[in-house]
Amino acid sequence: MAWEDRTPFAAIEHSYGLNESAVIKLMRQQLKPSSFRLWRQRVTGRVTKHQAKRTFIVGRAHCKTQYKPR
Repeated sequence: MAWEDRTPFAAIEHSYGLNESAVIKLMRQQLKPSSFRLWRQRVTGRVTKHQAKRTFIVGRAHCKTQYKPR
């Protein structure tokens, strides 16, 4: 959930009880240093990652072809 850009930190806290700083600490431990730096650049200041900065209400988005019948 933390890796995905549209999932706000509030949703992660609601689901797993990890606040933003705990998520950052977890990502720092689990990712390679270069991957963590890239993730932090993407997440820092991102409107969709911080629920208070969002101007719209979004459910989960998915690609139309993601759940194709087989």
